[in-house]
Amino acid sequence: MHLIMILNALAVAWWLRSSWNQPQGSWSLRWRRSLFLFLFPPLLIFMTAIAVLFMGPQGQMGGMYTGSISYVVALIYLAFFAILCIKLAFQGWQSVESARNCPLVNLGDKRARLLQTGALFAGQIGFWQPELVISQGLLQTLSPDHLESVLAHEQGHHYYRDTFWFFWLGWVRSCTAWLPNTEPLWEELLSLRELRADGYAALQVDPLVLAESLLLVVSTSLVLSEICCAALGSSGADRLEQRIEALLAPPEPIQETQLQSWHSFLLALLPLVAVIFHT
Repeated sequence: MHLIMILNALAVAWWLRSSWNQPQGSWSLRWRRSLFLFLFPPLLIFMTAIAVLFMGPQGQMGGMYTGSISYVVALIYLAFFAILCIKLAFQGWQSVESARNCPLVNLGDKRARLLQTGALFAGQIGFWQPELVISQGLLQTLSPDHLESVLAHEQGHHYYRDTFWFFWLGWVRSCTAWLPNTEPLWEELLSLRELRADGYAALQVDPLVLAESLLLVVSTSLVLSEICCAALGSSGADRLEQRIEALLAPPEPIQETQLQSWHSFLLALLPLVAVIFHT
């Protein structure tokens, strides 16, 4: 019976991920749909494995005897999740330590770590309290107005805690790379993350100046690990046109995530109900 639960969870997860296509519409609609299809399937599988592990390798459920095979499968899967989390956390810690080895510089009322490279780079590196890292090449190349727009964009990443939340989303990505549309959904979430930071910056600086800065930085941006890093050009040049168009168009209000939008995720807890019927 436990094995049937696992197979059902896998089937639902596969079906949901397969239903994704390139969404249209407002930022908030795209964000809710992409986040649900990215996060709900692995959460359902995870909760099913937790339920099986809690019920144990012996007993009855719905008049059917349970065996140890499903218990071992759930245990292996959860161990796999834990190992990947530890691995990504260690890589993130290495990135943070590498950033902290860079000297501090003052940029008006902000402080940043200075990266000794001629490439154009600006990004937040860290977890809940990331640090701003900026390259020597960026300071030498950009005008004060363009630099201000870049800093405003990075402040948007800090405001939304993008490095922290995308660390966990990156963990989910690694754990479910075998599910369909994992990479397209990940790229969509990265693009929406950058659009949100662009929108935050556009409220403080001239959107046209920000668009010009974006063109400069994306064309010569450093390729760094996405773990614990949120940089101006991290969504890649392939989404550049979309971001430029969004900046030049009338601003779209970006709503804060409402509690109601998380209600659908409660369905992932349904496998835990099965524990009641296990004897």
